[in-house]
Amino acid sequence: DIPVTTEDDLVTIGGIPVTPGPRVILCPAFAISQQEILDKIEGGKITQRSSLILEGHNLFVKNLDLDGALVIRAGPDSHVIVDGLKIRNDGWKLEEIPNGANVAETFSIRGYTMTKHDSAIYIIKEPGKFLIGPEGEVQKLE
Repeated sequence: DIPVTTEDDLVTIGGIPVTPGPRVILCPAFAISQQEILDKIEGGKITQRSSLILEGHNLFVKNLDLDGALVIRAGPDSHVIVDGLKIRNDGWKLEEIPNGANVAETFSIRGYTMTKHDSAIYIIKEPGKFLIGPEGEVQKLE
């Protein structure tokens, strides 16, 4: 059976009912077409409460198991393969902004802020080939 969103599943942000789900940002440096995404991501799973940011032209992700927040940024001369990485952390949470709250317009216009409780962050700018393994260990291959 395919799970279908019902009204009970919706959350309200800024007075608008929204279907919750993982928040995934694929930066243009990672992929700009559907085919590039299919070529760079293989297998894996991401929970509904998760947040994922991927950036880097030579970044490839296989069998990611994410329950929380993960950021991976690879430099232009860094070739990074993520293979079997398992992440469990408190992640990031959408926090609705109360009516009349004194916040910057950039936040009030969207109706929420993102509270970053915990995240796994990998920033690899060094030239070369790297592997991020199941336990999060980074290994330089060349």
